[in-house]
Amino acid sequence: MTLSALKQDFKKNAGPLRARLLARYFKTGRGEYAEGDRFLGLTVPSTRLLAKKYKDLPLNQVKALLSSSWHEHRVCALMMLTARFRTGTVPEKRSIYSFYLASTRYINNWDLVDMSAPEIAGGWLKDKSRKPLYRLAGSKILWERRIAILACFNFIKAGESADALAIARLLLGDKHDLVHKAAGWMLREVGAKCSQKLLLDFLKENYARLPRTALRYAIEHFPREKRKELLNGIF
Repeated sequence: MTLSALKQDFKKNAGPLRARLLARYFKTGRGEYAEGDRFLGLTVPSTRLLAKKYKDLPLNQVKALLSSSWHEHRVCALMMLTARFRTGTVPEKRSIYSFYLASTRYINNWDLVDMSAPEIAGGWLKDKSRKPLYRLAGSKILWERRIAILACFNFIKAGESADALAIARLLLGDKHDLVHKAAGWMLREVGAKCSQKLLLDFLKENYARLPRTALRYAIEHFPREKRKELLNGIF
């Protein structure tokens, strides 16, 4: 099981037509959020099967895979890293987390963030200071800001809402729709898994500054009529 063999398997499973479709879907054109990203055209299940097949690939080769210019290579590397983090010892988890934060330039699309940030960043910081997430929330890099809010999903699942709400508040003035969507998603989960009152209090307090996209995501679990009221600032 070598990195070279894995890359050959990627080529065998590549689909040029699907690659073109994925490039459009993930906004890789000039001036778009994933400008220049490259796709081989594999489905997520196919990539997952390769991650499972090569699960014993040496960690240094998994890390090398994450720096690939091919999107599916990076997906596979993150699948492997999250799986190893899940079952690793404390020193192994610390190493993976440190590598993850040092490699955010390669975690450069929303699917890459979403599949890894809750498990690795959120998982490591679950019983530690969350200060690294606040630093990421203030980053100029879109994907680091998304990592900051998505990592909170791990805490929300455990019934903790404070950091999710605090970071969502820091991101109220963000310029990017992908951050608004992520913040709204986490707010929705706060309402579902922690407290609907906390969610409503947050929305009421921040209604004037809350991006419309974030608000729409946050209230998805409410009945239709209640959603209409909330969209109009009626609490």
